Amino acid sequence: MSQDADQYCVMGNPVAHSKSPWIHARFAALTGQHIEYGRRLIPMDGFVAALQAFQAEGGKGCNITVPFKFEAATMLSRRSARAALAGACNTLRFDGGFVVGDNTDGVGLVADIQRNAGVALAGTDVLLVGAGGAAAGVLGPIIDARPRQVTIVNRTPEKARKLVVSHTALAEASGVALSCAGLEDVGGAFDVVVNATASSLNGGGIPVAATVLKPGGLAYDMMYGPAARDFLAWAGAHGAVARDGLGMLVEQAAEAFHVFRGVRPPSAQVLAELRAEMAA
Repeated sequence: MSQDADQYCVMGNPVAHSKSPWIHARFAALTGQHIEYGRRLIPMDGFVAALQAFQAEGGKGCNITVPFKFEAATMLSRRSARAALAGACNTLRFDGGFVVGDNTDGVGLVADIQRNAGVALAGTDVLLVGAGGAAAGVLGPIIDARPRQVTIVNRTPEKARKLVVSHTALAEASGVALSCAGLEDVGGAFDVVVNATASSLNGGGIPVAATVLKPGGLAYDMMYGPAARDFLAWAGAHGAVARDGLGMLVEQAAEAFHVFRGVRPPSAQVLAELRAEMAA
């Protein structure tokens, strides 16, 4: 590690696949920020110790990926409004002895869907598959985009129900119908289907029936690269427009970079570069 570069990292399990170091390196190069950004594989029972160790080493902040986003939210000195609503954090900044938490997943997802994919969420019917840390992080910004309705489905319906309860006030204020169901109980087809589960990463298959896909609708997997291929192939075979989560990754990273450094990087340029890099 460079002695004078500010240190950041992404923590998770697994984490070897993460493109976050590449993205943040490009952000830093394009904005003149002197940082180093690495990966840290964290034992399933070792998140607290790992976070404390990185802070003690002089780390300035970190991003959190599966499965530690809920645990990260319990370790904060201060939190943003969106982290408080989600109850999950993917961005931690060390401010002196304090840990400041934020959640940039949702703004990243919505930016990629609306700006990069050109799909307006206002007035649409949205299906959010999953109720873990990823789903919790994106639900608030999805509601802020004012779709007609959002339905959350999960293998354990009670987890989905908790997200409905925590987001009911926002949904009512935004005029959005918010509901939940089990994976096998969801009915109807949706304009936008977002897979927020780890099924793609774990090779667990497609978590919902093809009947949820509206012809020409958007089917979005938060995963990217090889992990997303089965979902994208399934969605395309059933008439949906398939999109992976690479744009979300870049957009949420851009927001996290702003949290870390107070500078907004050129996310569209970096997304184009990353897609070209991965296709090479």
